[in-house]
Amino acid sequence: MDVAHYEGVELRVFEIELSRYAVIGDDDTERRRCLTTLEMDTSVVLPVEAEGFIQSLKTFSLKDVGSARWFRQHEYIEKLNMQAILNASAMHDEFVKELLVFFGKIPVLVHEMILSEVWKQKVFPILCQLQDFNPKSTFHLYMLIHHEATIINLFETILFHKDSCEAADDSLLDLVDYCHRKLTLLASEATKDYAVVNDRQISSIEELQAQSVALEFEISLKAVSVLSYIADHTDSIGVINRMLCTHNMPCLLVQLIESCPWSRNKKGEVEKYINGKWQRIPAEDHLKMTKLDGQVWLALYSLILKEDCQRKYNFNNFNKNQLLKLRGFLTDVLIDQLPNLVELQRFLAHLAVTDPAPPKKELILEQVPEMWSQIVRDNSGKWKAIAKYQVKETFSPSDSDLQQQAQRLARTYDLAVMERLLPEKPKCGSCGKEASKKCSRCQGEWYCNRQCQVKHWPKHKKACQLMTETMEKIQGDLQIKS
Repeated sequence: MDVAHYEGVELRVFEIELSRYAVIGDDDTERRRCLTTLEMDTSVVLPVEAEGFIQSLKTFSLKDVGSARWFRQHEYIEKLNMQAILNASAMHDEFVKELLVFFGKIPVLVHEMILSEVWKQKVFPILCQLQDFNPKSTFHLYMLIHHEATIINLFETILFHKDSCEAADDSLLDLVDYCHRKLTLLASEATKDYAVVNDRQISSIEELQAQSVALEFEISLKAVSVLSYIADHTDSIGVINRMLCTHNMPCLLVQLIESCPWSRNKKGEVEKYINGKWQRIPAEDHLKMTKLDGQVWLALYSLILKEDCQRKYNFNNFNKNQLLKLRGFLTDVLIDQLPNLVELQRFLAHLAVTDPAPPKKELILEQVPEMWSQIVRDNSGKWKAIAKYQVKETFSPSDSDLQQQAQRLARTYDLAVMERLLPEKPKCGSCGKEASKKCSRCQGEWYCNRQCQVKHWPKHKKACQLMTETMEKIQGDLQIKS
């Protein structure tokens, strides 16, 4: 999309939104007032606040994960993530991305995401096994588990732009390794059939473990998009070499095309994972490409057809045979939805009847990612000591500390903002039409009118009572006093 067209679309969006405010005439003061109101209505943080948040970002040690300072930075990153999504979806000025690039903080985010990954793999399992670990509340622990997902979500938004990839500098290698770990899990389907809570009473720690596994599936899907953007944008020989020669990403992506872990057959019906949930797909849409399908194909397109990649990749018999499996998936229906794939189809047809020469051996200084290995090396043999330290210092807050944390989280996860982040407008629980009213008791179900709410009440009653009782229990546990 060229700049002129982009600005035209953006202007039209603002004109539509301004019509809500009934701007009459050409009075500049009134127009500016309405524009300001609109900006504030779609803001989690203002540009000046975002600048302060981003400048304060720093790396932590594994021992300090979950500390008060770490928790404050988590809130900053959560707000920046929400604002970045709002800006991108509304085609506003993407100042969060611009500030992260300007202040060189993308490597810091990469480090913090990998630090969270290491904590979940090495420390969290030990925490769950400690007999003296019985926290009053688990929402603090959930924030630690959720932190990695927040950062990968932010990366999915900002790495759409090439300058973000360039600003990542050497940490792009660490990000490639991170994506490889996640995509390997995804291809093995280790994250797909995550634990389902059954009818028996489970402890809060068991529930956290189930949530962690479920979240790993979401994170791995986000890594697909991140890798696609890196493959498209990077010109770094070191990064290309890492993707093609060290990890053989094209063959890994072929496995994803074959296994398609974001699609499943349940009770004879096809379901696909779209917008954070499994959705039943009608028969006429079974061949319709999802966003995840598109990202995998675009990553393959870049890794196979870019000139630098073709020069580096070894099309030996194994790799060739793996890539030729794609020909069975490149149907006319698929190419109609993503026309660029016709070039990939032609290349594979040529590859089938030729034997490309092996890549020339060139003397290059290979860069090696350091973050994962450095974190593991610095803390090797200390995992249990770190877990015990965090039980004592981090996960045993006083009642007043819990109350303050809950209040800060309530401000961070403002309900009105969260609703604007939803990819789809809410649907009526009774008739399925677009809805604008919520159940006043549980705030969890939507309706288009009073008649639908009354009609749906016999079905909603039990869930409403359960949600209401749960919220009251949480508030009682946290001792939140009005």
